[in-house]
Amino acid sequence: MDVVCEIAADADRSTLDGVIEAIARERRRPIVIEGAVLPPGVCGQRRAYPDRDVIVIGTDLPNYDRTLAHELGHIVFRHDGIPIESSLRAVSDELLAYLLSERTLQSAVVDGADNDDEWEAEAFAGQLLQRLRRANTRGAARSIVSFDQALG
Repeated sequence: MDVVCEIAADADRSTLDGVIEAIARERRRPIVIEGAVLPPGVCGQRRAYPDRDVIVIGTDLPNYDRTLAHELGHIVFRHDGIPIESSLRAVSDELLAYLLSERTLQSAVVDGADNDDEWEAEAFAGQLLQRLRRANTRGAARSIVSFDQALG
């Protein structure tokens, strides 16, 4: 988390979109955000392509930023995902969303493989949004990062 906040502060970014831009630039890999109608129970998805990462966010979410930050957490922590282009050929977005949600459901319920990844991504989202709120109400992002580091 500290590294992410330092990257954002160095780039003078204090919004979620700004943090995403700074992370993409630091990684030298674009992060594209797309809206889509996703299956019930699926709020967002991270899709890894050979040349970019795509975060797909449900268009009817009550907490868009939380879901966006959560999916960014999966990227930052380099969580395994499904390699879209190698596992599926040309399919509709609806079928792709369904297949990914089924995989996530099976992993979480049957073998518990994604539990740690989901916990990490959710903890990341909460901390990032809290720090962004603090930076936007208390002053410069760089000073907030320095203060947070001093406190541990």
